[in-house]
Amino acid sequence: QVQLVESGGGLVQPGGSLRLSCVVFGTIFSTSQMGWYRQAPGMQREVVAAISTDGTTTNYVDSVKGRFTISRDNAKNTVYLQMNSLKPEDTAVYRCHLPGPTGGFWGQGTQVTVSS
Repeated sequence: QVQLVESGGGLVQPGGSLRLSCVVFGTIFSTSQMGWYRQAPGMQREVVAAISTDGTTTNYVDSVKGRFTISRDNAKNTVYLQMNSLKPEDTAVYRCHLPGPTGGFWGQGTQVTVSS
């Protein structure tokens, strides 16, 4: 059974940093692309960042370019999202995603709140 477990969210002041982690169980992680998504209250879910199987190719939504970095450690079955220079508009529930049949697999989500 595939399971994704996120951690690292919390409350941070504007300009601060957080690092999210997502550990994947039950599948061959190194052969899977991975993504981070977020959804703010009343907003549609959006993809934040994605990374290739070997970590050499990454993509970001324009609003986080230069501030967020997605990375992975295939030895630890973990994908990370380093978030710097956080803004109030980054407030959302962040979830990691592993593509697959019927929509793939999702983590439970971790809340990120950026507020002074």
